[in-house]
Amino acid sequence: MKPLVLFLLLCFGTMHSSQAQFISNDGELHFAAGALISGATYGVVYATTKNKKKAFWYSLGAATLAGIVKEVIDSQKVNNRFDAGDALATSLGGLTVSLGLQLIIKGKDKKAKQMAGIALVN
Repeated sequence: MKPLVLFLLLCFGTMHSSQAQFISNDGELHFAAGALISGATYGVVYATTKNKKKAFWYSLGAATLAGIVKEVIDSQKVNNRFDAGDALATSLGGLTVSLGLQLIIKGKDKKAKQMAGIALVN
């Protein structure tokens, strides 16, 4: 749990310490929302399936879908348009957390599962 907290602090701490402002505050909010959605989805899927690949793709997909849906809804409002940058920021937040959790969580890999099924005979 400590590595996860450290990873999240580093991710969110560096967003505000940058001197050059390449993304808007709205982009930072989209990044954080994507990270939150991705982290929650990863946790639920991994706890249910114990499958890191499935958890990675579902969490990334959930963050990306949330970003696109939000921008589509926003684009239907008066004087608004679809902002691909905001949708991308949401996806990048999801990708950051999905990759981080993929690397941090220690699950059994395919080789370990195969070796567990082999009986050792003397």
